[in-house]
Amino acid sequence: MDPSLILRCLKGGLIVSCQALPEEPLYGAEHMAVMAKAAAQGGAVGIRANSPVDIAAIRNAIEMPIIGIYKMNLPGFDVYITPTLEHAKQVAKAGADIIALDATQRPHPDHLSLPERIRAVRQATGCLVMADISVLEEGLAAQEAGADLVGTTLSGYTAYSPVLAEPDFDLLRKLTLQLKVPVIAEGRIATPGQAVQALELGAFAVVVGSAITRPQWITTQFAERIKAYESEHRTTPPG
Repeated sequence: MDPSLILRCLKGGLIVSCQALPEEPLYGAEHMAVMAKAAAQGGAVGIRANSPVDIAAIRNAIEMPIIGIYKMNLPGFDVYITPTLEHAKQVAKAGADIIALDATQRPHPDHLSLPERIRAVRQATGCLVMADISVLEEGLAAQEAGADLVGTTLSGYTAYSPVLAEPDFDLLRKLTLQLKVPVIAEGRIATPGQAVQALELGAFAVVVGSAITRPQWITTQFAERIKAYESEHRTTPPG
């Protein structure tokens, strides 16, 4: 898909993150493909997905843009979102249109500078590159390094970024004011109101994951709220 067309498809819309951990009931490429189809029917404009096998299954199920990542824990490194060029190549081969990678200031296993990493990924895959960052300085550096998009994905997931229960709207606001490349709001967006707030702050598009695609997480929110209510209002039986 033409890069300009990809961006036009995503602008102002909802991107649904279809991911599941190995210990979760919906883990498996076939489940993620069905989840992506459901998201498409619900009005999503794009999908974010993890691993070549999931991305390939989703690519066969839908035609909308896919932001592909490859989560991999490598000994001695904290970065795990598409940590090497080889991971990026596999994501592209599976059918991703955009490759998201860790663009934080933490050490990377390839020992490349961020401009070198972004350039290598683009040259090897022909895909747009999305920089997942955690603080403003990383967003500015990602734009300078040549990233096509910047996402707030890793706010709260580095030792030097704030740990928040809500989305990091302060970071989003600063990025949209200071960057020229599209800024994708991602991370802890759990309600339609928060998604709209992100767009009001200048987000190019919004990524929502757990609140849509993790039924065990959604169920927990209801169950814990009900349990707390019952605990607060339970009366002691007479006698």
